[in-house]
Amino acid sequence: MSNNEPEIQLIDVGGQKLRTAVWKSEGNDRPILFFNGIGANLEMVAPLGEMMQHRSDVIVFDMPGIGGSPKAKIPYRSSTITKWANKILDHLGIDEVDVMGISWGGAVAQQYARSCPERAKSLVLLATSAGMVMIPGNLSAITKMASPKRYVDPDYMMKNFETLYGDIVDSSARGHKTRIQPPSVQGYMYQLLAMIGWTSVHFLPFLKQPTLVMSGDRDHIVPLANSRLLKSLIPHASLKIVKGGGHLFAVSRANQVIPIISSFLNDHAEPKANSA
Repeated sequence: MSNNEPEIQLIDVGGQKLRTAVWKSEGNDRPILFFNGIGANLEMVAPLGEMMQHRSDVIVFDMPGIGGSPKAKIPYRSSTITKWANKILDHLGIDEVDVMGISWGGAVAQQYARSCPERAKSLVLLATSAGMVMIPGNLSAITKMASPKRYVDPDYMMKNFETLYGDIVDSSARGHKTRIQPPSVQGYMYQLLAMIGWTSVHFLPFLKQPTLVMSGDRDHIVPLANSRLLKSLIPHASLKIVKGGGHLFAVSRANQVIPIISSFLNDHAEPKANSA
């Protein structure tokens, strides 16, 4: 068990407060800005933050109405999220980051890389897609993803875990369950609305960042074909397939996945540009 607890604070990003965590590192590499999946609170990223302790800081924030962030007054779009992320980095005194995102957060990470190339130096996309053109997953899994019930009722999640994610129920899955804070319905719905109609297809060929795309070959929600599409569209992309991995391979196969991510980031590393 790691004793690397994150530093957590509420940061005002212009009238909206966002609960933000920083897992501090003993290393001197560029910090990682991580965009989480839909409905997911920042504690669910704990395995990543703890396993990156040797390398770089990891920054994660709860979206409005998720985890410990207050609800948003009005719906927002992905462009708003990139502005929030920049205000958080400004607050923390960080100039450059490696950007990482999983599932819904992977789409936001693509948008951030496009909107802020001067700040986003490399990109890691986990179990994600190019948005509305995505190759759909298993109908049963997609149906269950349409509501936040899996977060509200942990027993429901565990009963449907393999159907939902494609991952088997093991100690990693049970650990995932213990870190969940149920999202508000409004928070979850605003996250869905933020990406409706969004796609990255038109700008992916112009991304400059070196990019690592990772996918599990048992992902029931975002099938592997989506990662192959991302790899084909992004000029400087490589694809790693996690054999037997489902949608949550980053959690269920963390011991296998984190070294791959670390190796990729090290290949494109520079000392962090600035830190408060």
